[in-house]
Amino acid sequence: MAFVDSARIKVKAGNGGKGCESHYRDLWMRYPRADGGDGGDGGDVIFLADPHIQTLLDFRFQQHYQAGRGGHGSSKNATGKRGEDSLLKVPVGTVLWDDESGLLIRDMSAPDEKVVVARGGRGGIGNMRRKVAVPPTLGEERIVRLELKIIADVGLVGFPNAGKSTLINGISKVRSKIANYPFTTKQPVLGIVETDNFSFVAADLPGLIEGAHLGRGLGHQFLKHAERTKILVQVIDMAATEDRDPVEDYETINQELEQYSELLANKHKILVANKMDLKDAKKNLKRFRKKHDVRIIEVSALEQSGLQELVDEMIRILKLSADSTA
Repeated sequence: MAFVDSARIKVKAGNGGKGCESHYRDLWMRYPRADGGDGGDGGDVIFLADPHIQTLLDFRFQQHYQAGRGGHGSSKNATGKRGEDSLLKVPVGTVLWDDESGLLIRDMSAPDEKVVVARGGRGGIGNMRRKVAVPPTLGEERIVRLELKIIADVGLVGFPNAGKSTLINGISKVRSKIANYPFTTKQPVLGIVETDNFSFVAADLPGLIEGAHLGRGLGHQFLKHAERTKILVQVIDMAATEDRDPVEDYETINQELEQYSELLANKHKILVANKMDLKDAKKNLKRFRKKHDVRIIEVSALEQSGLQELVDEMIRILKLSADSTA
């Protein structure tokens, strides 16, 4: 299934049904009696956060949605039926924006959360209640922009080919695609990390490049997903297998996170020196530590070394975070 994390759709709530204007008269009545019923209200357009959906793909193929019109009133004070709602299911983590105003409608961050984005028109009033029937109102319509931000506890960030896919394969049940060329991961990949008494979700996020905060490369597609995580794991290719400087990579990653948003800049971070089994990794790590006095966990995702220490640190921070919000 293709992973689609943005869409733009038009929604239209149902119009109200017409109120009836009718009169009843029998042989014994001198004057007719008004007996027109009200029209039914139009249906609403409702969004539902469904935990079983992972992508906005369906909204790329169908971009117009309309709820049902209310039924018309009739004689004998019969009220029209309410129009059928249009229920649109989206992944948990979908953010809804009003495309015209740019205002936030709702951040659908909780499973089974519902929000009405367009209300149906009011049914017309029949002449049973008013001397003259009152016409119905139209249903609301708006253009809604959908933006999916994945929800994960831990996000792996780093430059292409830093080894994030191999790393998430080593600590979780997921099997992310691995190849020796940039941008193998072009969409977030989620994996469940399980220990004896604790489990959490980790996300392998698309490779970062310099200028991502300006939208270069995968740009905002990468950074918006990082906003949801509780911990960012900065994965550095300490062996410099792509002829990159590990020190510069670390500084650039921090700079991109800070320039994108204060939220990302202030997240819990774990620094990982990957590919420590390769030549020049130890030498580069020594140079790195002279420049930056920060804790760094040494791992070889390929040889599965250092991964337990990394998972233990993730769990420690996640538990601290849970205690602070309790």
